[in-house]
Amino acid sequence: MKENKLVKILLVDDLPENLFALELILIDKNYSLVRANSGNEALKILLREQDFAIILIDVQMPEMDGFETVELIREIETLKHVPIIFLTASMDRSIHIFKGYQTGAVDYMVKPLIPEILKAKVAVFVDLFLKTNELIIQNEENEKQAEELKIANKELLAFAYISSHDMQEPLRKIQIFASIIIKEEIETLTDNGKNYLHRIQSSAERMQMLIHDLLAFSLLNTKDRKFEKTELSAILEDIKAELKDTIKEKNATIEAAELCCASIIPFQFRQLMYNLISNALKYSQEDLPPHITIKSRIVKESLLNIEKLTSEKNYCHIIVKDNGIGFEPQYGERIFGVFQKLHDKDTYAGSGIGLAIVKKIVENHNGIITATSELNEGATFDIYIPAD
Repeated sequence: MKENKLVKILLVDDLPENLFALELILIDKNYSLVRANSGNEALKILLREQDFAIILIDVQMPEMDGFETVELIREIETLKHVPIIFLTASMDRSIHIFKGYQTGAVDYMVKPLIPEILKAKVAVFVDLFLKTNELIIQNEENEKQAEELKIANKELLAFAYISSHDMQEPLRKIQIFASIIIKEEIETLTDNGKNYLHRIQSSAERMQMLIHDLLAFSLLNTKDRKFEKTELSAILEDIKAELKDTIKEKNATIEAAELCCASIIPFQFRQLMYNLISNALKYSQEDLPPHITIKSRIVKESLLNIEKLTSEKNYCHIIVKDNGIGFEPQYGERIFGVFQKLHDKDTYAGSGIGLAIVKKIVENHNGIITATSELNEGATFDIYIPAD
């Protein structure tokens, strides 16, 4: 029960002494007890106030008895489900009890009332009332959050449009004019002028790459997540074809074995594998041709002993390993952050978002990813996603 928020209970009886007796029984609780001396008065109160947790009503009252009053209460849409307990001194219990339940009562008590039983029954319905209200509030908050998320996604899509069009247009013009100057006016420039021009062009290219990667990262939450059973070998072959020039230039080898079939979002998982493989090619050692091994297997969660994974599920465990420059072990978590770069930007081009995209895609697949490495000893990425 919320602090300073009393739960309202309506007491209906034509005899003041009976109302007083009810108040004495319930007075020690945090209840707001509202009196009604007749069926008519009860209806007037309920038309004004409808937030009662429970109604305790006497059966035998002049003018309008309890049964008639309850029938009229149940005709009010917002009061159809308010718990009502009939109280009666009648000895003809079977007839009254049957009629009471017919009119919509949830319980029936015969006078003289046993205080402990009445308290216990009221407490049950009050607790139900409070929990129902909590659920209503939670649902309202969830609906509000869902609406806010919907608005945020619309704004994100608007940002994505601006990023992909308006923000990139000035960069394209910078690159075009820089290319024209390099092509037509390069001989008239001083060495410093040539250096500045190349730096302008390089910076524009980095900015364009950054905008592209930010756009890709921002859209990961807004795209439809349609899972399809897909052969990972098909995705790998597609990526190898796209990176064939870099693979040839670096004399790289990509070894893949035992690649399993998994339930994935194809276009996202392709991006994930592309980022990992292109990173392995980029961060290779100067005097050592890149060697990338990719393998996978289906394994039960119970055999993995990893806390973040859901129990009793089969997981596709994908391992991507390279022989590149690696990184120090303490950076195993940091490398997945946005704009996290461990190496000099002039030596290794990039936006610092690639691995953040990888992690986000794995999370979209309800999985986890870890990275282990030693400096100059290559890196290993372990991915676990549900197989089904």
